[in-house]
Amino acid sequence: MKAFVGVTDERWYRFLAERPALNEVNFWRPSGGTFRALTPGEPFLFKAHFPLNRVVGGGFFSGFTQLRISEAWELFGEANGASSIDEMRRSVGRYRKQAIGAGEDPIIGCIFVRDVTFFPDESTVDPPPAFASNVVQGKTYNLADADTASYFDLLIHRLIGTTAAVDLSGPWHRPGPVYGDPRLVPQRLGQQSFKAVVLGAYGRRCAITGNRVQPVLQAAHIRPLPLGGEHRLDNGLLLKSDVHILFDRGYLGVDPKHRLLVSPRLRSEFGNGDQFYAKAGEQIALPERRRDRPRADFLEWHLDTVYKAA
Repeated sequence: MKAFVGVTDERWYRFLAERPALNEVNFWRPSGGTFRALTPGEPFLFKAHFPLNRVVGGGFFSGFTQLRISEAWELFGEANGASSIDEMRRSVGRYRKQAIGAGEDPIIGCIFVRDVTFFPDESTVDPPPAFASNVVQGKTYNLADADTASYFDLLIHRLIGTTAAVDLSGPWHRPGPVYGDPRLVPQRLGQQSFKAVVLGAYGRRCAITGNRVQPVLQAAHIRPLPLGGEHRLDNGLLLKSDVHILFDRGYLGVDPKHRLLVSPRLRSEFGNGDQFYAKAGEQIALPERRRDRPRADFLEWHLDTVYKAA
């Protein structure tokens, strides 16, 4: 199990600390880049810049993708740590040391953190051991390391608000809530980060039609939340809005080998669907990383429960 301590702007954290209803935030970076330090569900802590130089809160990593500033604002709004998109653009420009032009909409790196908690000023914490003053973006820690286990044990208890025993040396990524706390469900994303991460993983195109018109693209759940599904990338598909409806109503399906299935009832009930029948049996578009692709058991659930096979 790992944790990441990210260096943050004091204005960003104080803005969000004053808005406790925003429990899913975008810890953005002014340039795109990547972030592979954590997997969803692992702790992400916020450390303010010098001179404050204190750990001021944290939450649980919920995903990373690159978005244009306008996209990040549309998805997260004030949870970007700014009161308006203009203020956010100015903040990004300050870190880039160059103002963003009126017609520009640059790409930024978006690290999503869910179930966020900010500590009161009198309860902030010293940086973790061996956190050098010249660290610019942040540092990853192995929580099984004896030198840091007690430090992070305390912080994780503060994040989840419990005194229950937490074994940091054990495996973190396993089915179901870790240590019985629903916030510690491995791979679970926040609602808004689910949308953003699915959009990025599928290259901003519908997995079935290839449509790239972003306003009509939606992050679909293979197994819906009310029926036991979760916000997690391998339970998601990026679909055009009308395709999303057909999938949710069982007229379209995807088999465990990621091949498109088209219900015969699409034609018998509506006399239509030629564009889908032409693609039947073909593999849908998939995320590049294998671990991000739709999981077989979620697809099988959809086929058994929703798909209209006959």
